[in-house]
This record gives sequence, structure tokens and C-alpha cells, in this order.
Amino acid sequence: MYNPVDPKEKNDIVVLAIESSCDETACAIVKNGREVLASTIATQIEIHKRFGGVVPEIASRNHTMAIETVVNETIEKSGLSIKNIDAIAVTYGAGLLGALLVGVNYAKGLAYAYNKPLYGISHIRGHIAANYIGTDLKPPYLCLLASGGHTAVLNVKSYTEIEALASSKDDAAGEAFDKVARVLSLPYPGGPEIEKLAKQGKANIEMPCPSFTDKDELWFSFSGIKTFVINYAHKLEQKGEEMIREDVAASFQEAAVTQLFNTTLNAAKRTGVKDIAIAGGVSANLCLRSRFDSLKGQGYNIYYPQLKYCTDNAAMIGAEAYYAIKSGKEMSPLSLDAKATVPLK
Repeated sequence: MYNPVDPKEKNDIVVLAIESSCDETACAIVKNGREVLASTIATQIEIHKRFGGVVPEIASRNHTMAIETVVNETIEKSGLSIKNIDAIAVTYGAGLLGALLVGVNYAKGLAYAYNKPLYGISHIRGHIAANYIGTDLKPPYLCLLASGGHTAVLNVKSYTEIEALASSKDDAAGEAFDKVARVLSLPYPGGPEIEKLAKQGKANIEMPCPSFTDKDELWFSFSGIKTFVINYAHKLEQKGEEMIREDVAASFQEAAVTQLFNTTLNAAKRTGVKDIAIAGGVSANLCLRSRFDSLKGQGYNIYYPQLKYCTDNAAMIGAEAYYAIKSGKEMSPLSLDAKATVPLK
């Protein structure tokens, strides 16, 4: 009979976490939300690179082939046995539905087989929680979430209460990086490739960037600079002129980073919050990190995830699961289903 013990009263909680929302099959074992005992990621980047982006069906098939090996390898690396695990956590959304279902169903099977409590975790909250790993960050703080699927400034009031202060009106930041990378004939994933190319260029092309007065609603918009790059490339092609890809990459990155920085700083000034965390795949961008580092001399404390926890991983899911458990989150039923979208908050 499935009747797991609620772990929230335990002094130490060890979580086995699974993440399969896109093209990374990942498992991690995390203790008390801050200490990663083991982590394994099987990436599909080389598989999807030939298509210029993630193909959902191919991603799902590769998750199915990899997940058992990834989980077993993680348990072996940790030096623990499944008996030492207090809870099973899994990303249930947001992401590619087929890919999510692989992780959710495998986690449900583990929970049932070993009578462990199951917790469905939001991928979005997982990215935020990546900042807890190996740091002393505690709420309240502001978090700039910048990934392929979401861009927002969040007021993290507690481990469970989050208020959205700004969000994107159209494209997410990471999505815009990938789309501009295609215009520049750069391989998937586009973000790191644009950053690499930008180092060789000059940010000498003026691109649209929203500005705000003190009373304006805060928001992001990346469709404007994406469209600007597309139109810029078409105009040069019609004129028979060569595009200096390095300068376009540098100019686009500068405009995107400036927007992310300015909107977040506006939110910080309005709320008076001095602790700022950056989360999501775009948080790995060194230009973005350098811009936020400039605030350290102005009384702000800036937090970033370790580079290996910026992109999709299971350690962040384990970190979020710990604080969800300690905050009294109900166990998920074995009927837990995957969801392609989940609320930002």
C-alpha cells in the first residue's frame, strides 16, 4: 500500500529530484535545499543542434532512453541507497509535455515502488531556487528570471510567496537570443554563441530598448530588437552589403542586457530591496553578470547560481522541493500529471 511518511518534521531532508522539461535528462540528490550530494545531466544539445532547436518528439524519446541510467548513476555517485531518500521531487511543468511526462511517470514509479512521498515542482520556481545552492541567500529578495520560456522580475517575499513585478509582453529573453542567433547563422543553443561572437564585435548599432518613468508599469519586450535584427539583415542583403555579424551580436546583447538590467534596477529602487538574484539560462551570460556586479558598490547584494545550475538541472528542483516541504506543501498524489504551462508565481 502506498502510504509514505511526511518528511517535513525531519531535521535533515534528502531529496531525489528529476528534471526532464526540455532537452536535459537530469537527476540530483540534494540535502536540506543547499547541499548537492550528487548531480547528473544527460544533454541532448548535439542531437538537436542539427535541427536548429529542440524537436519535442525526439526529446521525449531520448529522455525515455536516458532516465533510468541517469537516476541510477546519481544514486551511485551519492553513496546513498534509495532507502536514505526522504522524498522524490519532479518537474511537472512548465515545459514540453511529452518530455515532462517521462520524468513525472518515472518519479511516480519510484515513489510507489519505495513508498516515498512525491512532490511535483514548478520548473520556474526551480530556477529561482538554484540561487540557494551553496549560498546564504534568504527571502526577501528580488529575482530576475531570464530563460528561454520566461522573463520576469519577481519579489520573493518568502520561500513560498512570490509577487510578479514585471514580465515580458512578448518573447522571453532566451527565446530572443535563440532567434537572433538563427539570423546570424549561429548554431543551437543561441545564447552562448551570441555571447562568444559579441566578444569580437562592437556594440555600435543602436537598437530599440524600452525606458520608464518612475510611475510607469514595468515590463519587458524583446520582439522589437529581434525584429530590428531581422529587418537589418534583410536591408543589407537587398543592398548587397555584408553584415558584420560580430557587431550585430554585440549590439543585440548590449540592448538585451540593458533592458534586463534597467527593468530590474527600477523594481529594486521602487521596492527598496537590496538583495537581487539572477536566475534562468540567461543568468550564465557574463555581460549580464558584469552589469549587475556594478551594483555591488551601491549597497546591493547580487546572487547568481553556479554556472552549472543556470541551465536546466535537477539540483534546483531538489532545492525548491526542500523549501516546499518545510513550508508544509502537500504531497502530490500518484495521479500527478504534467502541465505544459504553470503560473509564473
